[in-house]
Amino acid sequence: MSNGDLLQIEPIELQFPFELKKQISCSMQLSNKSDNYVAFKVKTTNPKKYCVRPNTGVVAPHSTCDVIVTMQAQKEAPPDMQCRDKFLLQSVVVSPGSTAKDVTAEMFNKESGNHVDECKLRVVYVPPPQPPSPVREGSEEGSSPRASVSDNGTVNQTSEFNIMSKGFVEPQESTSEVKALISRLTEEKRSAIQQNNKLQQELELLRRQGNRTRGGIPFMYVIIIGLIGILLGYLLKRT
Repeated sequence: MSNGDLLQIEPIELQFPFELKKQISCSMQLSNKSDNYVAFKVKTTNPKKYCVRPNTGVVAPHSTCDVIVTMQAQKEAPPDMQCRDKFLLQSVVVSPGSTAKDVTAEMFNKESGNHVDECKLRVVYVPPPQPPSPVREGSEEGSSPRASVSDNGTVNQTSEFNIMSKGFVEPQESTSEVKALISRLTEEKRSAIQQNNKLQQELELLRRQGNRTRGGIPFMYVIIIGLIGILLGYLLKRT
């Protein structure tokens, strides 16, 4: 923590986990321990490279303000990962009740007789965070065996290997259940096909019987007419 006359700054240097072609941000906290309203302004030696939000503002008495500094994506790494960029934080006491809208550049002009407190901060590049180790993740998930020491001091891995063996057996049991389910579904499908064929045969038989019935009506009619004719002829001969 950097202790200025007006504001305390934490951390005392801006650390960026440097990565190529990636925008990176870090933050610093401004603390006002006094009973005064304090205005601040952030400057940098490389304004095109960084974006500061907010770059000006007012910190009320016994309060804090967080400032976010964002470094634009870089196309190449600096030599030896050393950065020469610096930041300057200026602070000055302002009238009670002042807000960020009341902050002007003239407030930080020393030539006007204003008491301006200044604090310099340097930029440091640090290695980016490393991803978790796959071995460690596997150990946390319980996939790697852990040795246990028995009462006689020998290493015992039986229970852990039994657990692993059980884990490999369970997929085989699941495969047997799947095969049984597939077999049962296949049998049901075959039975449904047989029932369908039987129904189609019965339907075809009914259609044929219906055609015979419809065709038999005129045939019987002809027979009846013929019998009547024969009967009439016989009667006419007798007369």
